[in-house]
Amino acid sequence: MTDTAFHSGFACFVGRPNAGKSTLTNALVGQKIAIASSKPQTTRHAVRGIITRDDGQLVLIDTPGLHRPRTLLGQRLNDLVYETWSEVDVVGVCLPCDQRIGPGDKFIISEIAKLPKKPTLIALATKTDLVTKERQLSHLVDVAAVAEELGVTWAEVIPCSATAGDQVDTVRDVLISLLPEGPAYYPDGEITDEPEETLIAELIREAALEGVRDELPHSIAVVIDEIMPRPDRPEDKPLTDVFASIVVERESQKGIIIGHKGARLREIGTTAREQINRLLGTRVHLNLHVKVLKEWQRDAKYLNRLGF
Repeated sequence: MTDTAFHSGFACFVGRPNAGKSTLTNALVGQKIAIASSKPQTTRHAVRGIITRDDGQLVLIDTPGLHRPRTLLGQRLNDLVYETWSEVDVVGVCLPCDQRIGPGDKFIISEIAKLPKKPTLIALATKTDLVTKERQLSHLVDVAAVAEELGVTWAEVIPCSATAGDQVDTVRDVLISLLPEGPAYYPDGEITDEPEETLIAELIREAALEGVRDELPHSIAVVIDEIMPRPDRPEDKPLTDVFASIVVERESQKGIIIGHKGARLREIGTTAREQINRLLGTRVHLNLHVKVLKEWQRDAKYLNRLGF
Protein backbone atom coordinates (compact mmCIF):
# COMPACT_ATOMS: atom_id res chain seq x y z
CA MET A 1 0.00 0.00 0.00
CA THR A 2 1.41 3.40 -0.92
CA ASP A 3 1.30 6.38 1.41
CA THR A 4 -0.86 9.00 -0.33
CA ALA A 5 -1.24 11.26 2.71
CA PHE A 6 -0.01 14.87 2.54
CA HIS A 7 2.99 15.57 4.77
CA SER A 8 3.81 19.05 5.98
CA GLY A 9 6.11 20.64 8.49
CA PHE A 10 9.30 22.48 9.28
CA ALA A 11 12.98 21.63 8.98
CA CYS A 12 16.24 23.48 9.42
CA PHE A 13 19.91 22.91 8.68
CA VAL A 14 22.58 23.35 11.32
CA GLY A 15 26.35 23.26 11.17
CA ARG A 16 29.50 25.27 11.53
CA PRO A 17 30.01 28.44 9.51
CA ASN A 18 30.50 27.66 5.82
CA ALA A 19 29.12 24.10 6.11
CA GLY A 20 26.85 24.72 3.12
CA LYS A 21 23.56 25.44 4.94
CA SER A 22 22.37 28.47 2.95
CA THR A 23 23.59 27.07 -0.39
CA LEU A 24 21.63 23.85 0.23
CA THR A 25 18.54 25.83 1.27
CA ASN A 26 18.68 27.79 -2.03
CA ALA A 27 19.23 24.61 -4.06
CA LEU A 28 16.22 22.88 -2.49
CA VAL A 29 13.93 25.89 -2.92
CA GLY A 30 15.20 26.39 -6.47
CA GLN A 31 15.79 30.12 -6.02
CA LYS A 32 18.09 32.31 -3.99
CA ILE A 33 16.35 33.23 -0.74
CA ALA A 34 19.29 32.96 1.67
CA ILE A 35 22.60 34.76 1.22
CA ALA A 36 25.72 32.62 1.26
CA SER A 37 29.21 33.73 2.26
CA SER A 38 32.28 32.11 3.74
CA LYS A 39 32.07 34.62 6.64
CA PRO A 40 30.72 33.30 9.96
CA GLN A 41 27.36 34.79 11.08
CA THR A 42 26.29 35.62 7.55
CA THR A 43 22.70 34.58 8.25
CA ARG A 44 21.13 36.94 10.77
CA HIS A 45 17.49 36.03 10.89
CA ALA A 46 15.39 32.96 10.20
CA VAL A 47 14.69 32.88 6.45
CA ARG A 48 11.88 30.54 5.42
CA GLY A 49 12.04 28.69 2.11
CA ILE A 50 8.88 26.89 1.01
CA ILE A 51 8.82 23.72 -1.11
CA THR A 52 5.39 22.52 -2.20
CA ARG A 53 4.74 19.24 -4.02
CA ASP A 54 1.71 17.01 -4.58
CA ASP A 55 2.72 14.83 -1.63
CA GLY A 56 3.72 17.49 0.86
CA GLN A 57 4.99 20.90 1.85
CA LEU A 58 8.35 21.51 3.47
CA VAL A 59 9.13 24.82 5.15
CA LEU A 60 12.91 25.16 5.45
CA ILE A 61 14.19 27.62 8.01
CA ASP A 62 17.71 28.93 7.41
CA THR A 63 18.98 30.11 10.79
CA PRO A 64 22.13 31.86 11.98
CA GLY A 65 24.96 29.56 13.09
CA LEU A 66 25.32 28.85 16.81
CA HIS A 67 28.41 30.60 18.17
CA ARG A 68 29.94 32.08 21.33
CA PRO A 69 28.29 35.48 21.52
CA ARG A 70 30.49 38.55 22.06
CA THR A 71 27.75 41.15 21.61
CA LEU A 72 24.06 41.64 22.32
CA LEU A 73 23.42 40.93 18.62
CA GLY A 74 25.28 37.61 19.00
CA GLN A 75 23.17 36.71 22.03
CA ARG A 76 19.93 37.52 20.18
CA LEU A 77 21.01 35.40 17.18
CA ASN A 78 21.72 32.42 19.47
CA ASP A 79 18.30 32.80 21.13
CA LEU A 80 16.73 32.70 17.67
CA VAL A 81 18.60 29.45 16.87
CA TYR A 82 17.43 27.64 20.03
CA GLU A 83 13.88 28.89 19.47
CA THR A 84 13.88 27.53 15.89
CA TRP A 85 15.36 24.16 16.93
CA SER A 86 12.57 23.59 19.44
CA GLU A 87 9.89 24.28 16.81
CA VAL A 88 11.02 22.22 13.80
CA ASP A 89 10.16 18.60 12.98
CA VAL A 90 13.48 17.68 11.33
CA VAL A 91 17.03 19.00 11.73
CA GLY A 92 19.63 18.35 9.04
CA VAL A 93 23.15 18.48 10.47
CA CYS A 94 25.56 19.67 7.75
CA LEU A 95 28.94 17.96 8.10
CA PRO A 96 31.07 18.97 5.09
CA CYS A 97 33.12 16.15 3.54
CA ASP A 98 36.15 18.38 3.08
CA GLN A 99 36.52 18.99 6.85
CA ARG A 100 37.05 16.65 9.77
CA ILE A 101 34.23 16.43 12.31
CA GLY A 102 35.41 18.62 15.18
CA PRO A 103 34.43 19.95 18.62
CA GLY A 104 32.21 22.63 17.02
CA ASP A 105 30.10 19.98 15.27
CA LYS A 106 29.87 17.86 18.42
CA PHE A 107 28.80 20.90 20.46
CA ILE A 108 25.93 21.63 18.06
CA ILE A 109 24.75 17.99 17.96
CA SER A 110 24.87 17.65 21.76
CA GLU A 111 22.92 20.92 22.19
CA ILE A 112 20.15 19.54 19.94
CA ALA A 113 20.20 16.26 21.89
CA LYS A 114 19.43 18.24 25.09
CA LEU A 115 16.22 19.77 23.71
CA PRO A 116 13.05 18.78 25.62
CA LYS A 117 11.16 18.26 22.31
CA LYS A 118 13.62 16.37 20.13
CA PRO A 119 13.41 16.81 16.35
CA THR A 120 14.21 13.94 13.96
CA LEU A 121 17.90 14.16 13.00
CA ILE A 122 19.47 13.53 9.62
CA ALA A 123 23.14 13.87 8.72
CA LEU A 124 24.07 15.65 5.50
CA ALA A 125 27.61 14.99 4.29
CA THR A 126 27.80 18.20 2.24
CA LYS A 127 30.33 19.32 -0.40
CA THR A 128 30.86 15.86 -1.94
CA ASP A 129 32.08 17.64 -5.09
CA LEU A 130 35.26 18.73 -3.25
CA VAL A 131 36.53 15.28 -2.21
CA THR A 132 37.49 11.87 -3.61
CA LYS A 133 35.22 8.83 -3.21
CA GLU A 134 37.66 7.40 -0.60
CA ARG A 135 37.55 10.57 1.48
CA GLN A 136 33.76 10.57 1.24
CA LEU A 137 33.58 6.98 2.54
CA SER A 138 35.89 7.63 5.48
CA HIS A 139 33.84 10.76 6.29
CA LEU A 140 30.64 8.66 6.35
CA VAL A 141 32.31 6.29 8.83
CA ASP A 142 33.09 9.34 11.05
CA VAL A 143 29.49 10.55 10.71
CA ALA A 144 28.23 7.19 12.02
CA ALA A 145 30.82 7.21 14.83
CA VAL A 146 29.90 10.69 16.08
CA ALA A 147 26.22 9.68 16.45
CA GLU A 148 27.25 6.70 18.54
CA GLU A 149 29.61 8.81 20.64
CA LEU A 150 26.93 11.42 21.40
CA GLY A 151 24.04 8.99 21.78
CA VAL A 152 21.94 10.31 18.91
CA THR A 153 20.34 8.46 16.00
CA TRP A 154 20.50 9.57 12.38
CA ALA A 155 17.18 8.84 10.65
CA GLU A 156 19.17 9.08 7.37
CA VAL A 157 22.70 9.90 6.26
CA ILE A 158 22.90 11.57 2.84
CA PRO A 159 26.07 12.59 0.99
CA CYS A 160 25.24 15.62 -1.19
CA SER A 161 26.53 18.70 -2.96
CA ALA A 162 24.29 21.73 -3.42
CA THR A 163 26.81 23.32 -5.82
CA ALA A 164 26.99 20.27 -8.10
CA GLY A 165 23.30 19.40 -7.63
CA ASP A 166 24.34 15.97 -6.35
CA GLN A 167 21.57 14.16 -4.38
CA VAL A 168 19.67 17.40 -3.73
CA ASP A 169 16.45 15.65 -4.85
CA THR A 170 17.15 12.84 -2.38
CA VAL A 171 17.54 15.35 0.47
CA ARG A 172 14.20 16.92 -0.53
CA ASP A 173 12.44 13.52 -0.72
CA VAL A 174 13.79 12.36 2.64
CA LEU A 175 12.91 15.62 4.43
CA ILE A 176 9.32 15.52 3.15
CA SER A 177 8.95 11.82 4.02
CA LEU A 178 9.99 12.51 7.63
CA LEU A 179 7.39 15.25 8.18
CA PRO A 180 4.14 14.52 9.98
CA GLU A 181 0.85 14.32 8.08
CA GLY A 182 -0.80 17.71 7.92
CA PRO A 183 -2.14 20.58 5.81
CA ALA A 184 -0.18 23.01 3.63
CA TYR A 185 0.84 26.11 5.57
CA TYR A 186 1.46 28.34 2.55
CA PRO A 187 -0.29 28.74 -0.83
CA ASP A 188 1.14 26.80 -3.76
CA GLY A 189 3.72 28.81 -5.70
CA GLU A 190 4.99 30.78 -2.69
CA ILE A 191 8.69 30.11 -2.11
CA THR A 192 9.44 32.36 0.88
CA ASP A 193 7.54 34.48 3.40
CA GLU A 194 10.39 36.97 3.48
CA PRO A 195 9.27 40.49 2.57
CA GLU A 196 10.85 41.69 -0.69
CA GLU A 197 12.50 44.51 1.26
CA THR A 198 14.34 42.05 3.52
CA LEU A 199 15.56 40.01 0.55
CA ILE A 200 16.87 43.16 -1.16
CA ALA A 201 18.68 44.27 2.02
CA GLU A 202 20.27 40.82 2.31
CA LEU A 203 21.50 40.87 -1.31
CA ILE A 204 23.18 44.24 -0.68
CA ARG A 205 24.75 42.91 2.53
CA GLU A 206 26.00 39.82 0.68
CA ALA A 207 27.72 42.07 -1.91
CA ALA A 208 29.20 44.22 0.88
CA LEU A 209 30.58 41.13 2.68
CA GLU A 210 32.68 40.08 -0.30
CA GLY A 211 36.35 40.79 0.26
CA VAL A 212 36.06 42.58 3.61
CA ARG A 213 38.42 41.87 6.49
CA ASP A 214 37.63 39.73 9.51
CA GLU A 215 36.26 42.23 12.00
CA LEU A 216 34.09 44.11 9.52
CA PRO A 217 31.42 41.56 8.48
CA HIS A 218 29.72 41.63 11.88
CA SER A 219 29.59 45.43 11.79
CA ILE A 220 27.67 45.61 8.51
CA ALA A 221 23.89 45.98 8.44
CA VAL A 222 21.69 47.19 5.59
CA VAL A 223 18.53 49.28 5.86
CA ILE A 224 16.17 49.85 2.92
CA ASP A 225 15.09 53.49 3.07
CA GLU A 226 12.68 53.44 0.13
CA ILE A 227 11.60 51.35 -2.88
CA MET A 228 9.52 53.06 -5.55
CA PRO A 229 8.71 52.56 -9.23
CA ARG A 230 10.17 55.41 -11.32
CA PRO A 231 7.25 57.50 -12.59
CA ASP A 232 6.87 58.43 -16.30
CA ARG A 233 8.47 55.19 -17.52
CA PRO A 234 7.03 53.32 -20.52
CA GLU A 235 5.04 50.28 -19.41
CA ASP A 236 7.36 47.82 -21.18
CA LYS A 237 10.50 49.37 -19.61
CA PRO A 238 9.78 49.85 -15.90
CA LEU A 239 12.53 51.00 -13.55
CA THR A 240 12.51 50.64 -9.76
CA ASP A 241 14.44 53.06 -7.54
CA VAL A 242 15.93 51.45 -4.44
CA PHE A 243 17.46 53.71 -1.78
CA ALA A 244 19.46 51.85 0.86
CA SER A 245 21.91 52.58 3.69
CA ILE A 246 24.85 50.36 4.58
CA VAL A 247 25.33 50.74 8.33
CA VAL A 248 28.73 50.30 10.02
CA GLU A 249 29.99 50.94 13.55
CA ARG A 250 32.99 53.23 13.02
CA GLU A 251 34.19 56.00 10.69
CA SER A 252 37.22 53.87 9.68
CA GLN A 253 34.85 51.11 8.49
CA LYS A 254 32.90 53.65 6.46
CA GLY A 255 36.12 54.41 4.56
CA ILE A 256 36.68 50.69 3.85
CA ILE A 257 33.17 50.25 2.43
CA ILE A 258 33.38 53.38 0.25
CA GLY A 259 36.91 52.55 -0.95
CA HIS A 260 39.34 54.72 -2.92
CA LYS A 261 37.34 57.41 -4.73
CA GLY A 262 34.14 55.38 -4.08
CA ALA A 263 35.37 52.36 -6.09
CA ARG A 264 34.38 49.75 -3.48
CA LEU A 265 30.87 51.17 -3.03
CA ARG A 266 30.34 51.19 -6.81
CA GLU A 267 31.45 47.55 -6.96
CA ILE A 268 28.98 46.61 -4.18
CA GLY A 269 26.23 48.48 -6.05
CA THR A 270 26.91 46.72 -9.36
CA THR A 271 26.98 43.22 -7.79
CA ALA A 272 23.85 43.82 -5.69
CA ARG A 273 21.94 45.47 -8.55
CA GLU A 274 22.33 42.42 -10.82
CA GLN A 275 20.91 40.16 -8.09
CA ILE A 276 18.05 42.57 -7.30
CA ASN A 277 17.15 42.86 -11.01
CA ARG A 278 16.84 39.07 -11.02
CA LEU A 279 14.76 39.01 -7.83
CA LEU A 280 12.30 41.71 -8.92
CA GLY A 281 12.31 40.82 -12.61
CA THR A 282 12.67 44.49 -13.49
CA ARG A 283 15.56 46.94 -13.93
CA VAL A 284 16.68 48.65 -10.74
CA HIS A 285 18.46 51.91 -10.01
CA LEU A 286 20.28 51.34 -6.72
CA ASN A 287 21.25 54.31 -4.60
CA LEU A 288 23.61 53.38 -1.72
CA HIS A 289 24.72 55.48 1.25
CA VAL A 290 27.03 54.49 4.10
CA LYS A 291 26.28 55.64 7.62
CA VAL A 292 27.83 55.10 11.04
CA LEU A 293 25.83 53.96 14.09
CA LYS A 294 28.45 53.68 16.83
CA GLU A 295 28.64 50.15 18.36
CA TRP A 296 25.16 49.25 17.07
CA GLN A 297 25.69 45.52 17.81
CA ARG A 298 25.84 46.25 21.54
CA ASP A 299 23.02 48.80 21.71
CA ALA A 300 19.50 47.48 22.29
CA LYS A 301 17.93 50.64 20.85
CA TYR A 302 19.87 50.33 17.56
CA LEU A 303 19.28 46.56 17.37
CA ASN A 304 15.52 47.06 17.68
CA ARG A 305 15.64 49.79 15.05
CA LEU A 306 17.58 47.49 12.67
CA GLY A 307 15.06 44.70 13.21
CA PHE A 308 16.97 42.34 15.52
